[in-house]
Amino acid sequence: MNQKITMAQALNQALRDALHADPTVLVFGEDVGPLGGVFRITDGLTAEFGEDRCFDTPLAESGIVGMAVGLAMNGFRPVVEMQFDAFAYPAFEQVVSHVAKLRNRTRGAVSLPLVIRVPYAGGIGGVEHHCDSSEAYYAHTPGLHVLAPSNAEDAYGLLRAAIASDDPVVLLEPKKLYWSKEEVDLTAAVPGIGRAVVRRPGTDATLVAYGPSVPTALEAAEVAAQEGRSLQVVDVRSIVPFDDETVCAAVRSTGRAVVVAEAAGFASVAAEIAARVSERCFHHLHAPVRRVTGFDIPYPPPKLEHLHLPSVDRILDAVDDLQWEDA
Repeated sequence: MNQKITMAQALNQALRDALHADPTVLVFGEDVGPLGGVFRITDGLTAEFGEDRCFDTPLAESGIVGMAVGLAMNGFRPVVEMQFDAFAYPAFEQVVSHVAKLRNRTRGAVSLPLVIRVPYAGGIGGVEHHCDSSEAYYAHTPGLHVLAPSNAEDAYGLLRAAIASDDPVVLLEPKKLYWSKEEVDLTAAVPGIGRAVVRRPGTDATLVAYGPSVPTALEAAEVAAQEGRSLQVVDVRSIVPFDDETVCAAVRSTGRAVVVAEAAGFASVAAEIAARVSERCFHHLHAPVRRVTGFDIPYPPPKLEHLHLPSVDRILDAVDDLQWEDA
């Protein structure tokens, strides 16, 4: 049944449904209890399920993830919130040394079915430590699944899939999309972990994006259509594992590609996608793969944010550089 809800409401419903469905699911983090979290993603869960199932923790990210590791080892399915993307760095040693490696360390005897929710990326006018795009750190850590929804329906479906997974999952939730409202069917099956989706068909070039960059890519494709150019948009959704099949089939169909992401471009997920596409689609490409990313600088002050983030104009400029004279 379709309903018009925000991404925040979809995530809240996913947590509520998971708590109802499985008594081993626990939700905890800084201010996620009675307050409902900074972004109100956990609103009402403590009142409904009690403080044993959804509860506040001390302001200690390393302790939050460390506790989640112990709980996951002992039969629970913890879902933890890292209040803001850059607040998660104190927990990074736990993520790399234990969360990502325990299954390998125990030769598969111990799995860690836990989810680390990370409100991430820009677009909200936040100050330093509140708007990082930290996906490359997690994507470069073997043993983690890394997901980035771009809409409410995917946010619900991917969070439910993440909680059900026996592998640890980092769910990157685009902060600027929390309040975007759309018609969704939360009962509909969505592609799971490891699958990309073509959001818009096109014949001239392919835009590859994920998370907060997908709506920008779709907007760029709409503007391009008004100018007579047909742009395809692929939503990666699952950064790790990566869906080479869908992404590369899309690029081969157009022969041109632009990768769009908010994070800095050097040694980035966008760089990895561009490399994979170049290797696998080389004989189908009419031009080198372009990237439109954030700049290689610390996150800028709020008033300069719009210059740092990929925009429709920057995307269309990159499309214009795809050697159209050879078409």
